[in-house]
Amino acid sequence: MKHPTRTAPDGYVIGVDVGTGSARAGLFDLAGRMLASAKQDIALFQAPGSIVEQSSNEIWAAVCTSVRSAVAQSGVSFDRVVGIGFDATCSLVVLGQGGKPLPVGPSDDPERNIIVWMDHRAVAQADRINAIGHDVLKYVGGRISPEMETPKLLWLLENKPAVFADAWQFMDLTDFLTWRASGDLSRSTCTVTCKWTYLAHEDRWDASYFRTIGLDVLADEAFERIGNKVVAPGTALGSGLTPAAARELGLPTGTPVGAGVIDAHAGGIGTVGVDGDPFSALAYVFGTSSCTMTSTRAPVFVPGVWGPYYSAMVPHTWLNEGGQSVAGAAIEQLLSMHPLAPEARQQAQAAGQSLATMLADIAAQKTCSLSDAARLADGLHVVPEFLGNRAPMADPHARAVIVGLGMANDMDSLIALYIAGICGIAYGLRQIIEAQTAAGAPIERIMISGGAGRLDLVRQLIADATGKAVVATDAEEPVLLGAAMLGSVAARAFDDVGAAMAGMSQTGRTFRPDTGAIAELHLARFHAFEQLQALARELRQRPDKVDAQTTVVAIEPAN
Repeated sequence: MKHPTRTAPDGYVIGVDVGTGSARAGLFDLAGRMLASAKQDIALFQAPGSIVEQSSNEIWAAVCTSVRSAVAQSGVSFDRVVGIGFDATCSLVVLGQGGKPLPVGPSDDPERNIIVWMDHRAVAQADRINAIGHDVLKYVGGRISPEMETPKLLWLLENKPAVFADAWQFMDLTDFLTWRASGDLSRSTCTVTCKWTYLAHEDRWDASYFRTIGLDVLADEAFERIGNKVVAPGTALGSGLTPAAARELGLPTGTPVGAGVIDAHAGGIGTVGVDGDPFSALAYVFGTSSCTMTSTRAPVFVPGVWGPYYSAMVPHTWLNEGGQSVAGAAIEQLLSMHPLAPEARQQAQAAGQSLATMLADIAAQKTCSLSDAARLADGLHVVPEFLGNRAPMADPHARAVIVGLGMANDMDSLIALYIAGICGIAYGLRQIIEAQTAAGAPIERIMISGGAGRLDLVRQLIADATGKAVVATDAEEPVLLGAAMLGSVAARAFDDVGAAMAGMSQTGRTFRPDTGAIAELHLARFHAFEQLQALARELRQRPDKVDAQTTVVAIEPAN
């Protein structure tokens, strides 16, 4: 990785992050210090059939509000902003001529023109694509996910053919934001390689893949509607902010706009380059979902783990990407099942805390160390796969398993459920690390970011459960920082993304895995996790299986 080189005068850069529930903006100096941030909630529309949708117009308005608010709070003059970068969820935006939104679901509401990343309407299409077994699938871990864009495009073609025909552009949400800001239709290497099957190492789309799966029309038109110009993250787009976008954002016309990345990858950019060695670290973004990103010098093929992708995050390196479809959301779902949850949530809100924060605080008070908190889940095991297993099983049909539930409905039992859920998330992470190690992509430490991973208890449990050190950077908002780094590269404040990573991030706290009895406890629980996972898979595959969304088995804890 290059040493940081600054080639532009000092100024400030803005990072914009669009997650599942909100749009956020942060203003940073070129040393990576955040001066101010702002957040605007965005709506999520859900319907039967695993349908989850959003509005691109609402999201853009939320972005503009957040940017204006962050700049105002910082006290920095708007004309000192020298660049802006974007990240967003890997959601599919459908636009008609002139950029007007088109409806993507049964509501026929054109304002609902985004198929959200977590939408699983295209499971059948993904299964059919996987049954074909095209060579392109080697670069998505062997099996494509219904969260990726080609199954969703195929669903749209088959279920909303008039909308598909009328579409002017199909865009990843990140690329929509950079287009809306700059007027440039270039796609990011990150988005199209990781979610659209673009072969970045060969600088091409594979037309035979699209023809084989039934999306011939996209190949026939030379991929004009999904991007025939692909550029590296941080590349300066167009002539910077258009006059219209500049007015909406409250920034100078022509402010450089960097090609964006997926939100999880922004977290990776904001963390793994902290010590100049991205190859020994796994970037772990623990939010609504979780995402793991591992960089290697040469391509490593890991069954069930997406990739290898070339130059999708760290320039000129290969990336393997895993994670789970629900992580923070799985913990929320799990806690909501407990009888005490409504009362406990009110108690937490009265104290100005989230329910998870309150439970973590109480758990820490009950034990002599953060590591010992794992003992509070004694006899209770959770496989939190409420929305399938993203990696390393690549099984969207997987569902959650809970074993060891009793009749208790007090605070101790709620805390036990919380701890068991966090351990379950960590054991899923351990599976990914072990699968990557077996394939030739070992790591030494976990660089953590994301809202669900901010608590010290969570970080220590992850370290203990995986046997790997968990490192948090100094950055309060590493995802926003990663997006801001893209703006700094577009502004030519740094030579490339690698240089910005080294120059704008600093190491924070390290949580080291406990040894001895705690390590043995987690090893035993991990083996139980894998046994329950295998049993659930076996039951699901039996001809007489019950058509249930969640497998819940109640067994009295062993003495």
